[in-house]
Amino acid sequence: MNVSEFEDAYEDIATIRGAVLATPVSELMSRDPLIVDADASVVSAVNAMNEHHTACVLVHKNGKLAGIFTERDVLRRVSFREGNRSWKVESVMTPDPETLPPSASIAFALNKMSEDGYRHIPIVDQDGTAIGVLSLRNIVNFVVDFFPESVHNLPSHPAQSIPKTEYGG
Repeated sequence: MNVSEFEDAYEDIATIRGAVLATPVSELMSRDPLIVDADASVVSAVNAMNEHHTACVLVHKNGKLAGIFTERDVLRRVSFREGNRSWKVESVMTPDPETLPPSASIAFALNKMSEDGYRHIPIVDQDGTAIGVLSLRNIVNFVVDFFPESVHNLPSHPAQSIPKTEYGG
């Protein structure tokens, strides 16, 4: 039986969609998350984020996940505030963040991220111990891996992909 190019392409899309959405977050998450203690200073948390080139730290209190401190928290709660250099990260973190188990699907994570506006979700084991962080960047990189030639071979600027015509277009 001959399959048309359209049907073949549709099957490819369905296969990719299924693979992407059903993949567990444990395959994408950043392992060994950056963790700070709840009584660490905001300055030390931001310095750690900068040193590790990451947009968030998980905050522990008594060995358990107590919150997440993200670049958004820095912008919304810390920047341009008096006395912020002496603040404890616990005072400006997002407490009791939504978490996911490592078995959660990417579809579930995307739903949480889309509906609730998250860019980072801590991944915790059955004991509530943080074992990783899933970020939008992790998901984007995962999707790009399905289309490496189509993404990595693009010109550096979108206008460069439009062929110029003799009419100056």
